[in-house]
Amino acid sequence: MQASNLRGIVLLVLAIGLLSLMDAGLKLLAEHYGSFQVAALRGLASLPFALVWIMATTGLGTVLRIRWPIHALRGVLAVCMMVPFVYALQHMPLTTAYAIFFVAPLLVTALAVPILGEKVGPRRWAAIVVGLLGTLVILRPTGEGVATLAGLACLLGAFCYALSAVLVRMLARTDSSQSMVFWMLTSVSVGAGALAWPEWQPIGGQHGWLVAGVGLAGALGQYCLTEAFRHGEASAIAPFEYTALAWGTGLDVVLWGVLPDRVTWLGTAIIVVAGLYLIRREKVHAEAEHP
Repeated sequence: MQASNLRGIVLLVLAIGLLSLMDAGLKLLAEHYGSFQVAALRGLASLPFALVWIMATTGLGTVLRIRWPIHALRGVLAVCMMVPFVYALQHMPLTTAYAIFFVAPLLVTALAVPILGEKVGPRRWAAIVVGLLGTLVILRPTGEGVATLAGLACLLGAFCYALSAVLVRMLARTDSSQSMVFWMLTSVSVGAGALAWPEWQPIGGQHGWLVAGVGLAGALGQYCLTEAFRHGEASAIAPFEYTALAWGTGLDVVLWGVLPDRVTWLGTAIIVVAGLYLIRREKVHAEAEHP
């Protein structure tokens, strides 16, 4: 294995761990505050750390030289992704929320066809359909499973995340990573904050450390994620995003003493297999285009 890919894998696993800790913090905060407020706190807590990173690298000027309309749309999607995800964390285990959210990479590939004009062959479409079937297994729309408002909220969050990821592909051609991180956090802070304002609750002193931890873990996780994909090949390191299942399971057991049931594991396995196959087909497709 190339040293750059190994470094990318280590950074990605670390990033997923940090972001899982952030999500656990959000879930703990959601036990005391509304979904809008928790989403706003996620942005507000990470903004100071992001500003330090920006000033140490590209400077504040880069966050103004951007494609404003696309950033505005991505900001709306960020709020529409974060709030339902926080609501889902309020009502289901981390592992289950992650399992449903894993459908997002499949949706990114599907949405890239109409939005970016990318070509997706029948094998990749088959992987997308199989992954969606895995999501249905987890949701269990018969009513016996988690086809509740929380499960559907998580699915909505995944769809908005996928749309946002497609927009990132467009922005990456002209705008810096720093500007994308800054405006995403700012949008969540302002948008969710405005929605939460009528029922905003003062932050209890006992939760101050938790808010700070969410901000630090989120900022460090985002940095490690960016560095991981800068050092390693996407096709080589992307499968390690599924280590979120291990992180989520461990946190669920330690903090809440719960484990997903067998049907959830089955649906998760279907989504993961479809996702891994799609990553492999993406690599083959890329090699065919750039031999």
